[in-house]
Amino acid sequence: MFKRWLGEAFLRVAGWKTDGERPSESRYVIIAAPHTSNWDMPFMLAMAFVYDIPVRWMGKHTLFEGRFGAFFRRMGGIPIVRHRTAGVVEQMVEHFETEPSLVLMVPAEGTRARVDYWKSGFYHIARGAGVPVCLSYLDFSKKVGGIGPMIELTGDVSADMDRIRAFYEGKQGFRPDRVGRVRLREEDIENYVGGGAEGPDVVDRLADSL
Repeated sequence: MFKRWLGEAFLRVAGWKTDGERPSESRYVIIAAPHTSNWDMPFMLAMAFVYDIPVRWMGKHTLFEGRFGAFFRRMGGIPIVRHRTAGVVEQMVEHFETEPSLVLMVPAEGTRARVDYWKSGFYHIARGAGVPVCLSYLDFSKKVGGIGPMIELTGDVSADMDRIRAFYEGKQGFRPDRVGRVRLREEDIENYVGGGAEGPDVVDRLADSL
């Protein structure tokens, strides 16, 4: 397959190796982290080509208008309409409900800059759609990237994130100074309310955090 050859050629020239195996599931959210530079995208796409994973990604709906719209769709883009009553999370859950096969790639940090919290959209999309989360990574310090474990989220945000934190511990982005904490804002909210009755309501209000 041409895409696989292209991905392997790119990684070989860059001196990178792959790690892990292609998931057997056909519907899941895949985290792309750490995300610290524009180099992350070509490396992640190369990895997807090598593993033959048909990743999809979210983009503002205007990106898919005009002469390049069809191209971005063929590259896996899913248009997100920000002004719709249904938020981003709800729109992606709808896609999972209607598509028998969907692998949604989400850069959990949401930006190349250093952040104190990851965006929680990946968590709420996976929970809302009832699909697992796959952990993928790029470690520029070792020139290795690939596929990690598949995690079934429990709804216990802190416990789920402890497992995710353990996996990403020590993995360095292209810009190590931009690698922030692997933490969701909901975890601090859970601690603040002590897991009381208002906890779920607070978390629900953050469901469109991306």
